[in-house]
Amino acid sequence: MRMVDIIKKKRDGNKLSPEEITFLIKGYTLGNIPDYQVAAFLMAVYFQGMDSEEMASLTHEMMKSGEVLDLTYIKAPKVDKHSTGGVGDKISLPLAPLVASCGIVVPMISGRALGHTGGTLDKLESIPGYRTNLSVEEFKQQLEKIGVSIIGQTEKLCPADKKMYALRDVTATVESIPLISASIMSKKLAEGIDGLVLDVKTGSGAFMKKYEDAKKLAMAMVSIGKEMGKNVKALITNMDEPLGYKIGNALEVLESVEVLRGTGPQDVRELTLALGSQMLIIGGIAENEKEARNILLESLTSGKAYDKWEEMVSSQGGDPHAILKEEFTHTEYVEFIKAQQDGYLYKYDTYKVGVGVSILGAGRERVEDKIDPKVGIILHKKVGDRVKKDEIIMEIHYNSKEKFKRAIPILEDSFILSDSKPEKKPLIFEIIE
Repeated sequence: MRMVDIIKKKRDGNKLSPEEITFLIKGYTLGNIPDYQVAAFLMAVYFQGMDSEEMASLTHEMMKSGEVLDLTYIKAPKVDKHSTGGVGDKISLPLAPLVASCGIVVPMISGRALGHTGGTLDKLESIPGYRTNLSVEEFKQQLEKIGVSIIGQTEKLCPADKKMYALRDVTATVESIPLISASIMSKKLAEGIDGLVLDVKTGSGAFMKKYEDAKKLAMAMVSIGKEMGKNVKALITNMDEPLGYKIGNALEVLESVEVLRGTGPQDVRELTLALGSQMLIIGGIAENEKEARNILLESLTSGKAYDKWEEMVSSQGGDPHAILKEEFTHTEYVEFIKAQQDGYLYKYDTYKVGVGVSILGAGRERVEDKIDPKVGIILHKKVGDRVKKDEIIMEIHYNSKEKFKRAIPILEDSFILSDSKPEKKPLIFEIIE
């Protein structure tokens, strides 16, 4: 078998066999196939695509390129959630302990800030002492003991994906749906889970701006799950405005705690319950959405969900009480963007909101950049809200005047006021099963 023949076969739009995909991934992981040949293969896939069997084979081989966690010793159902990323998307933080408090084990391996989107690990690391770099053994022990842990990707999981992702980034093939799907699903299925719920976002703040592309991605990942014998569901959700009111690492942790205490913004709470309901159904804890929702609400009302959050944070070295202190989100400066006219908040350019917050220091422009956990913005208005002249639209928390000067024109240009009230879009567009 030769790599040049595999490239040619895919270039010409033909289907690759499982054996050819095994040859490719094993050879690349071991260093026997050079980057330039894999780059050519990636471009061929970008233009010719893959069918569900090819995507499942690619996912399986990428998953098997490293360690696959064996969690069979834990008898409870094991279900995770993955989001394609957005602005203000802090859902994993309240969701994981909430679902774990209802009897599902949640082994969540998460990522860092990428471009204009925030990262779950960066948010958690704003909590003093919280460790995201647990060893595999520590991770497994915590799952057995308390049923939930959120950590970063280890070196042993999916090394083929790590190499291929870096190559996709510099060969303009990141947007390929088969490659995105295999990348996401290989990492998630390597966790040793029984099922997975996907939050595929669409809109101005999403990676997939167009609804049709988001649906294609959702269907591709669900089909991979089916081919690999896993129960996978996908929710296509709205990212045309930020989730919640608080955007920035420590600020989003604070808002997550509000949800776990039974309050919080309506959209964050609703999406948490919707995703959590599907996780309980996949795990066999509930038969339908109504029953699942009632179980989740009971856990929030009784305080069980918040107790599980405190247990998770403490188990990973964090101080859950530090979150409730004023200094947790205190910055040196606070400025306001105010309305220049009466009207309605007609729309957000959510991408610009994310870029502005990232420039303030909540994200990274280069890999080596250090995150400032306390900076961010608090929205005072959501889409459809009535706004009067001189009312506050955004409250900006920052520590660097230089970064503020760069961010402020982008943030000022990130929303539109109008005389007419906009039509409200649904939070959840569709569920793909």
